[in-house]
Amino acid sequence: MEQSKEIKAKERYTGTVLKTTLQGALVDIGSEIPAFIHISQAVKDGDAKKPINSIEEVLEKGQKIDFWVKRVRKDRIELTMKEPLGLEWRELKPGMTVKGNVIRLETFGAFVEIGAERPGLIHISELSHSYVRTPGEVVREGDEIEAQVLEVNRRKKQIKLSVKALQQLPEPPQIEQTKSGKDKQEEEQQPEPDLTAMEIAMRQAMEKSESDEANAAKQKPRKKKDFDSEQDNILSRTLEKKVGQD
Repeated sequence: MEQSKEIKAKERYTGTVLKTTLQGALVDIGSEIPAFIHISQAVKDGDAKKPINSIEEVLEKGQKIDFWVKRVRKDRIELTMKEPLGLEWRELKPGMTVKGNVIRLETFGAFVEIGAERPGLIHISELSHSYVRTPGEVVREGDEIEAQVLEVNRRKKQIKLSVKALQQLPEPPQIEQTKSGKDKQEEEQQPEPDLTAMEIAMRQAMEKSESDEANAAKQKPRKKKDFDSEQDNILSRTLEKKVGQD
């Protein structure tokens, strides 16, 4: 049989009752050191809440029955007839991952049986990284899920869990990047393609035409008085020239 040092808490053994006392019973589970069950750890008719006045109400010498290891000490092994919890309060730590079944849904979240004294609560905000309107959108009663322990409050008997803590963060939406000012400047400074002789001549003609039009627009129109005076001068010079010829 296994050595006592190899026997661990919560392990199940079939033992034989060797002796009963006022405090409990001595049991042989094949270990090198004695195994003992206290009367407070005995169960009557499968109901752990039923009161027991004497260990003989439950156990008798020579009886074979299943026990669980409650604690292993140097000089003895303590047994129990109460099936131990999967997770004791001292074993629950923030950050650990647990498995469980959803047993109840409420508007504010979901309760999950994880094998502890009390069910754990997953608040609606901890069900998913996405917006959740009701817990039923994500989980249903009876679902088996994994969650991470966020907080343990033994005094209040509260266990807070999170599903989204085990999920990867969704990738942010891709945003098209606009060109920076430097990129635009470089784009504007790109060299122009080589032009043919015909294209160069046409461009020069267009530029000269635009320059002439601009210069003409800048010149102010002459007044009618100045125009008449110039005509008189031209006419006077023409007559003088004609007389001299005669």
